[in-house]
Amino acid sequence: MKKPKIFIACDTTNINKVKKIIKQSQSSKIIIGYKFGLEFMNSKNGRKFVSKQKREIIFVDLKLNDTVNTMVSAVKALKDLKIKYLTVHISSGLSALKAVKKVSGSVKIVGVTTLTSLNNKDLKLIGYNKSVKSLVSHQAKLAKKANLDALVCSPYEVNEVRKIFKKEVITPGVQIGERNYDQKRSMEAKKVKSDWLVIGRAITRGNIKKNIKNLTKELR
Repeated sequence: MKKPKIFIACDTTNINKVKKIIKQSQSSKIIIGYKFGLEFMNSKNGRKFVSKQKREIIFVDLKLNDTVNTMVSAVKALKDLKIKYLTVHISSGLSALKAVKKVSGSVKIVGVTTLTSLNNKDLKLIGYNKSVKSLVSHQAKLAKKANLDALVCSPYEVNEVRKIFKKEVITPGVQIGERNYDQKRSMEAKKVKSDWLVIGRAITRGNIKKNIKNLTKELR
């Protein structure tokens, strides 16, 4: 049986807290990587800290969404960090996605579909006519055309996405047990069939070691 693969979302600007998360989440039963988003990467010492992480699997979640030249320049500017995964918004367009992939080198480019904090009602307010499921399927086709390395989608779109996109699928909005925070399309870890699960507060709040043990039990 393959070991489950988890990205722990380190949503903080506190370096000491991140060190604690990394130290206390080590496990021989789960493959663990660490996800750093806008909050941490824009903090005073965040980039410097990430640059020193040579042994860990690092996922930088910036959701780049800009002009082609700006996105390409941003990817090149991040190369010194030696990160493993980097997110870009599929809504940035096919040209931008292809260009980013072309200059990415060893960094795996991860296409972000529709955020797990949004539902059909939210999409309508933004101006989309498609349902979440339909829009994510369309975005998966773009990711495939751009030859991206991985795709982010909520637990509810995994099965549909896998029909289109055959590479790694990464799923946020994952909970330990039934507790939810601010995700509208979330699901218990044991029910999610992705290559990587992204879990944040369900691990990092409270007793981290205990939370990892509970997650391990749930994923058996």
